[in-house]
Amino acid sequence: MNHTDLEQDVIIVGAGLAGLKAALELQQAGKRVRVLEARDRVGGRSMPGEIAGQTIDLGGQWVGPQQTLLLEQASALGVKTLPQYTAGASILSLDDNVSAFTSDIPKLPFLSLMELALLQRRWNKEMRSLPVTAEPWLAAKAQQWDSQTLESWILKHVHTRGAREFARTITRAVLCAEPRQVSYLCFLEYLRQGESLESLIGIEGGAQQDKFAGGAWQIPQRMAAQLGGSVQLDSPVHAVEQHHDGVSVISNGHTYRARHLIMAIPPILAAKIRYNQPLPAKRNALLERMPMGSVIKIHVAYERAFWRLRGLNGGVVSNNRVFNVVFDQSLDDDGMGVLVGFIDADHAIAMSATDEATRRQQVISDLVHYFGPDAAHPIAYVEQDWTAEPWSRGCYVAHTAPGVITSFGDTLREPCGRIHWAGTETATRWCGYLDGALQSGIRAAQEVLNR
Repeated sequence: MNHTDLEQDVIIVGAGLAGLKAALELQQAGKRVRVLEARDRVGGRSMPGEIAGQTIDLGGQWVGPQQTLLLEQASALGVKTLPQYTAGASILSLDDNVSAFTSDIPKLPFLSLMELALLQRRWNKEMRSLPVTAEPWLAAKAQQWDSQTLESWILKHVHTRGAREFARTITRAVLCAEPRQVSYLCFLEYLRQGESLESLIGIEGGAQQDKFAGGAWQIPQRMAAQLGGSVQLDSPVHAVEQHHDGVSVISNGHTYRARHLIMAIPPILAAKIRYNQPLPAKRNALLERMPMGSVIKIHVAYERAFWRLRGLNGGVVSNNRVFNVVFDQSLDDDGMGVLVGFIDADHAIAMSATDEATRRQQVISDLVHYFGPDAAHPIAYVEQDWTAEPWSRGCYVAHTAPGVITSFGDTLREPCGRIHWAGTETATRWCGYLDGALQSGIRAAQEVLNR
């Protein structure tokens, strides 16, 4: 028998940054809100962890100077930033050849470097031709760009092996997907939202410039504390019913009623909910065609940061190794050394099917390849396989294959009756980032208030 709860003004599905921000905005406007979260914690794709006594982020962790919403939110909650460690050289492993580099661009053959410079210029020019309103389907070349994958574009327009491999590595690093899975228009829009390729992949002045002291996960935790009893954990939503005067949400056999609903969960999860009034065909088609990226985030701790003593900053990028993007995560020069990195795209799918011992062995083997025998004996290893996380189905963000944006994209932020859409995928700036999640929550709350 259903227990009917007291009516709310707004029910929010999902207690990630988008849902929590929407709830705070609405609460501030005097509305009664209830946030239903399937997990036993808040934060969504932001999640706390620990390695050898040090607190870490198992989910999103970096912030760039352009991400003003996230910086303001953190500051208001008393969460401070720390710079990402960059002193010294980074490592490039191209086709297993290891070299160190100190500029923003790795050491590549001269022709590859020339082509890479032209490629960056072209991508930045083409992304600037997209509408700043985050409606890429309205771009002059939208049909042309959305009819091909990024891989087919690379094969047609990029000719040197070094530049091709760099372009593929970038895609895996930012979207956690293979270039053959992503529409070229989807890739350009992601670049536009991140302001440029340099901004997306850069450290100083870019999206990886700073981290949060104690971890980014504190931000959603402190936001939830401000909402108090309005946040309900272990409450997956199974069904949504729209009526002429409101919505009913069914979770764990309970029915909750409100005037409006904000759906702040990944598109692939929103597609699995039962709706008594079927979603418009275009909206449904979009949700079903936005798979999440595939990534496993890994921390490895050592007694000391031996790479710093050798003039290296811990940064690694590789085009073919399994553990292919690495950063320094140590707290200081003298204490324990920690490296953080990612297994992404096809490698993540393959490694997710193995066991932790196999993944650990592979990660350490790759670190020895980059840093030598000093990397062979870590004191701790911690992994978070986001592909196996049932309430995310992957990370960092959803992507689209050819034809999806131009066919269905215009429904991305369009309310369906009393259902409004939030989540970082619906952002108009910094889609895929914590900043984009906050922006989407503000927009969705404003839509509800306007009604």
